[in-house]
Amino acid sequence: MKRNSIAALAAFATLFGAAAAQAADVKIGVSLLTQQHPFYVALADAMKQEAAKDHAQLDVAIANQDLSKQIADVQDFVTRKVNVIVLSPVDSKGVKAAVLTAERAGIPVITVDIAAQGVEVSSHIATDNYAGGLSAGQLMCKVLGGKGKVGIIDYPTIQSVIDRVTGFKKALGACPGVQVVAVQPGITRADALSAAQNMLQAHPDLDGIFGFGDDAAMAAAVAGKSAGNRVKVIGFDGMPEARAAVDKNPNFVGVIRQYPEKMGALAVDTAVKVAQKQPVEKLIPVTPGVYLHEAAK
Repeated sequence: MKRNSIAALAAFATLFGAAAAQAADVKIGVSLLTQQHPFYVALADAMKQEAAKDHAQLDVAIANQDLSKQIADVQDFVTRKVNVIVLSPVDSKGVKAAVLTAERAGIPVITVDIAAQGVEVSSHIATDNYAGGLSAGQLMCKVLGGKGKVGIIDYPTIQSVIDRVTGFKKALGACPGVQVVAVQPGITRADALSAAQNMLQAHPDLDGIFGFGDDAAMAAAVAGKSAGNRVKVIGFDGMPEARAAVDKNPNFVGVIRQYPEKMGALAVDTAVKVAQKQPVEKLIPVTPGVYLHEAAK
């Protein structure tokens, strides 16, 4: 090997080693909404794997859908002087105080999956939820033949869900024969089952239900089965359990699919760049997919 080639390789190795050492100095504090949903389990696992690749230090705290716990997690990260904080907010509006606390301490904040409202962050990495909602609405119009009554199982304090529902309703605006006759919250699977049952009791002629997430949709499919398997259900998230349920149940016609593995990797890579004062995009959208039952394809 020529002497200049050896020198070039040595220089590259030096630069790579310096970059790895710099990334190893990056401390990332992460506060996630929950670990009771497969989406967030996959998100956390991807973040841990990417942090290992980036040689960054990652500390993951779980808020368990408790805003006060999330605010306390952020304060703990501030006390321990992490370089950057990554949040999936429990409450899009309520998390504003936590973001401001971090920023007053000079710690930038990134949001992943769920956006914060009323406050600016360094970057937001998420599924294009509005586009996913549009796809769900278009699919509902198609499977109902352009005519029917539908209900929505909602999570109204979460911006990502607000975007999904907004997109869903927007798509139905171009399908005037399909009307939204009921919107009820159903955050947990048990809550969603009750919401779906209430909808079906109040509207015996209900034709379809859009669930904001996998648990909501699977609960709606159970309620629909009890009502005679006539209600078409569409969900959002598309984790393995939901995709398997779509395969088995022709009335669970489809689910808008998110990619938490990609989002988790992007969140960590972006956090490292922010900590190193590199420029990043304010919004990094991840295009959703659509997973359908064979009969709906």
